[in-house]
Parts: sequence; structure tokens; C-alpha cells
Amino acid sequence: MPIFAFQTVLHSSNQPPSLLYPSNPLRSYTSIPQTLNLTLKKKTKLHVSSRRSDYFEQQRVASRAPEERSFTAQSLGTQPTRVYAGYSIYKGKAALSVEPKSPEFAPLDSGAFKVSKEGLVLLQFAPAVGTRQYDWNRKQVFSLSVGEIGTLMGLGAKDACEFFHDPFKGKSEEGKIRKLLKVEPLPDGTGHFFNLNVQNRLLNADESIYIPIARAELIVMNSAFSFILPYLLGWHAFADTIKPDDSIRSNLTSSRSGPELEWGR
Repeated sequence: MPIFAFQTVLHSSNQPPSLLYPSNPLRSYTSIPQTLNLTLKKKTKLHVSSRRSDYFEQQRVASRAPEERSFTAQSLGTQPTRVYAGYSIYKGKAALSVEPKSPEFAPLDSGAFKVSKEGLVLLQFAPAVGTRQYDWNRKQVFSLSVGEIGTLMGLGAKDACEFFHDPFKGKSEEGKIRKLLKVEPLPDGTGHFFNLNVQNRLLNADESIYIPIARAELIVMNSAFSFILPYLLGWHAFADTIKPDDSIRSNLTSSRSGPELEWGR
């Protein structure tokens, strides 16, 4: 009866995979080299795949436009610190830029917040220095309050209004800078003139910038005003804090007086 000799051979991990399978068929029944081979292949595969994934992901994000990268960062939980938005109108004599400014909030001892200063809409007038060229270094600024925005939105086709601002009102420099914004209908009824006059005694300057605003452009402005007004008042922040269980808790703990009594009538 022939005698078969079995020999177990251990291979180092730095040998090529082909060497882990001997040519002798009798030695192929040993399980140790095969087990080592499967383990090494699995670890190597996972390690290489991870590095490739990280590398190509970094290259893909780096090749994107700045706007796309900002949205990628936002999706990862990094919110942008500020967003700028506005509406600009360009005419032959001047340009007008309309931008909203957010309200200010003050903390209370209870941990809540309240609106300490309402938001506004900033009007920036820049004179023209050429064909579709404007000198924004000489711009004049006028801030519309919430009430003044409402006045503009209520103008009819033949209505006019004016606003007077003194940035130093109530201070020792009162009267040194005077700003007057007049909004008057165009003679043909197709829109309104926006005329800003600024008298600056500190710089000994007196400048007037006017720009015609077409009816369609005024409609766009009014639509933007209507949308942004609740945000200028801070009502969006209040709405975000409303929860269904708050009203239930309030009804259980509050007395039937004041607004609650009026609401129940």
C-alpha cells in the first residue's frame, strides 16, 4: 500500500498570490494557506477601495464651481453666514439698487428673544458716468422703514409721496445731513420718478439723483416688498418657534383673561 507524505507549507504575506497554491494536487488539501490567502485579499481590497473613494470625492468637490461647493458644504451641515439678494434697475441717468436688511434681535433674561430693531429696505442711487456705466463710489443711500414701504406699496398710478430723513436727528449734528426722497408719477402715467436729494453740510455737498421707474418695475418692487415685510418684522422667527403642544400647555395654565378671553368670544 503506497504511503503519501503530507507537508504543510506556511507562506509569508509578501509572496504573490499564485505561490499560495502549490502545483502538487496533494498539497491543495491543506487549508491554512487558502485561509490566509482569502483574508489578505479581503483586507487589501477594502483598503484600496477606501483610498480611491476619498481621493476621487475630493477631486470631484474641488472641481466644482464655488456656488456648487457652497451648496455641498451646506448639505454637510455648514450653513453660510450671510446671503446677499437685491433688485437693480439701470437707466440712462442713474441706477437704483434695492436690498433688504434683516431685523435685530435682543436676548431676554428668560432665554427668549425679541425684535430690538425692525428691518429695512436699502435704496442705493448711483449716477451714470457713461453708457451703462455707473459710479457706485458716489452713490447716495436712503433707508425705507416698514411704514414707508407700506406707503410706496399703496401708491396709485397718479399718487405721489415724499420721505424726509435726518440721520443725526436728536443729536448735536442734527440738520447737517438732510435727505429727501420724492416719488412722483410720470407725465404719461407709465410709472413714477424716484428723486433723491441729499444736502451734506459736513462735506459742503448738494446732490440730486433721479431715475424713472416703469410700472412693471414698480410691480416687481411691490411684490418683493410684500414678501419680505414679515421677515423685516421678525414674524418668521416667531412662526418658527410655534409648536402644537405650546397652545395646549398655554390653555391649561393661563387664566381666561386678556387675549384669551377675547379669542373665546
